[in-house]
Amino acid sequence: MGFKSILTVVTDPATAEASVTAAARLALGCDAHLDVLALGVDQAQLGYSYIGAGAVLSEYALEEAETEARAAARAAEAALGEMDPALRWGLDTAVAEMGGLTAVIGNAASFVDVVVQARPYGSGQSYRAEAAVEAALFEGRSPVLIVPVGIAGNAAMLASLAAPKRVLLAWNQSSEALAAAKAALPLLKLAELVDVTVVDPPARGPERSDPGGLLCQYLVRHGIKAQVSVLAKTLPKVSEVLARHARDEGCDMMVMGAYGHSRLREAVLGGATRAVLESAEIPVLMAH
Repeated sequence: MGFKSILTVVTDPATAEASVTAAARLALGCDAHLDVLALGVDQAQLGYSYIGAGAVLSEYALEEAETEARAAARAAEAALGEMDPALRWGLDTAVAEMGGLTAVIGNAASFVDVVVQARPYGSGQSYRAEAAVEAALFEGRSPVLIVPVGIAGNAAMLASLAAPKRVLLAWNQSSEALAAAKAALPLLKLAELVDVTVVDPPARGPERSDPGGLLCQYLVRHGIKAQVSVLAKTLPKVSEVLARHARDEGCDMMVMGAYGHSRLREAVLGGATRAVLESAEIPVLMAH
């Protein structure tokens, strides 16, 4: 069992190199096919307009979106041109209205094993990057591998995508975390060690006497070398504890559940998903 179909969505030429290069290296390592979707976004959401003005605005917005899509496609092709000729890939160019963005991406993500996207937060990133990640997770029901924007120039990180050595698997007994663990199995089986990391486990619950034990047993039965680390929340955020542990253990990938709370709550109040993605130094595979 492995990844055989991989997707990356390019909405910004500036991040195309990161997502396309990472997705291509993963595809080569897994002997998978890579689909690239270059997407322009029509942002004309007209509530009302004067007679004749709406048509002009709509036409202008559509032209802008088509220009964006072509620029994204050119950036993707440039990155693909640097890849091993053995890579199997296809490139589609599309335009979507802002309101239909999730449907377009969700449909494409529904029929692949994993979606690879550049980190959606940080300087220069737009709302479209975040929308692409959420559409893949919620509409496409696909795991998403988030990679740092500078990954294209990091040979060691690229090499670890298809064969990570040490993986931090964040575990909080949630259905999201379990979905992420199962989605990541093809990569976990190749790792030298998977560290099931539990931060501040609850005093009550089915795993109170053995936090992470059942998950560790499940992984071992799949032939995965795994261990459990139970950590105290010694920093203000769980994401900070996970990031520090990943650095201390030399992990080259993190696996975790995404959006245990609603997206609105995380957008307004913050949450572990957003906090991890804002500061992730290594690739993070997420599932909902």
